[in-house]
Amino acid sequence: MSENRVRRVAEQIKKDIGGIISLELKDPRIASLTSVTDVEVSKDLSHAWVYVSIYGTEHEKEETLQTLVRATGFVRSEIGRRIRLRYTPEIHFHLDNSIEYGAHIESVIKSLKKERGEIEDDIAKEADGEESEESEVNESDQDDRQG
Repeated sequence: MSENRVRRVAEQIKKDIGGIISLELKDPRIASLTSVTDVEVSKDLSHAWVYVSIYGTEHEKEETLQTLVRATGFVRSEIGRRIRLRYTPEIHFHLDNSIEYGAHIESVIKSLKKERGEIEDDIAKEADGEESEESEVNESDQDDRQG
């Protein structure tokens, strides 16, 4: 099957499942900040792996993922109604921690920049101190030559 078609179907499934989770699943166990980050579809369109990012505690993440797995039948039937395919793909939900990982990396980089900035400030202060000492030496050399 055309890779272009597989990619388009995956994008449509991603869009539709995002809408289903946010607007149609009314289960209170689903965290409010739940988003579909990626969908991979098999070449024969029989399986769809849905990666979901959930913002919350570990308990909330686990509970939300379990709730989504229990709602797979409903989500699959809704996808079948919305997308015209011969066979509706089986849906497999997976937790995606890439957003949290990205936020962690960003905080590490910020802390390194902060440390580096402090170190660079210290180096700059030392360099200014050396420059002022050099200028004093140069001035005294000029005084010696003139006198």
